[in-house]
Amino acid sequence: MQAFTKLTGIAAPLPKANVDTDQIIPARFLKSISRTGFGKNLFANFRYREDGSENPDFVLNQEPYRKAEILIAFENFGCGSSREHAPWALLDFGIRCVIAPDFADIFHNNSFKNGVLPVRLPREVCEQLMEDARMGGNARLTVDLEREVVVRPNGEEIPFKIDPLRRHLLLNGLDDIGQTLQHASAIDAYEAKRKASQPWLAGG
Repeated sequence: MQAFTKLTGIAAPLPKANVDTDQIIPARFLKSISRTGFGKNLFANFRYREDGSENPDFVLNQEPYRKAEILIAFENFGCGSSREHAPWALLDFGIRCVIAPDFADIFHNNSFKNGVLPVRLPREVCEQLMEDARMGGNARLTVDLEREVVVRPNGEEIPFKIDPLRRHLLLNGLDDIGQTLQHASAIDAYEAKRKASQPWLAGG
């Protein structure tokens, strides 16, 4: 998993509450267990018309937000089903951070496990950041996980808090497998000791 330390990028404003996982990645696209390839269908019901053409009114179809790395939304982002494909789709599109007043619990957990940083900030702050984002490509936001601050284009720093363990894992790019591999030497030593004490296991 790619580490998340400090991100400066274009932020896309999505002034919607209760954005559910079926809106993030519609169920009809869940045909793979690979983590890649979902970005083109991120927010497909918003991004595309029935004939498959782009909807020019949707923010991610507009410049400079086609290259957004940060998404700003309102309450209860990621509600609905528990599909892990939702953070996969965001990440595959290029979005590494979502800022909202709050998140659905399962989406919140899945985001950390897949390298997407969910930042909780009050509604009024999210509204300010959306106004910043509407200024376009020259108004980039910085999300600094090491210092736990969001830096507005005017230089104002807005603090946020992340659970210390989750912060450590993101800073070091450790998913569940990565956490286990940190203890590989101890696991190998235990297995060797167990086999030595139970010789019949040596062949297995």
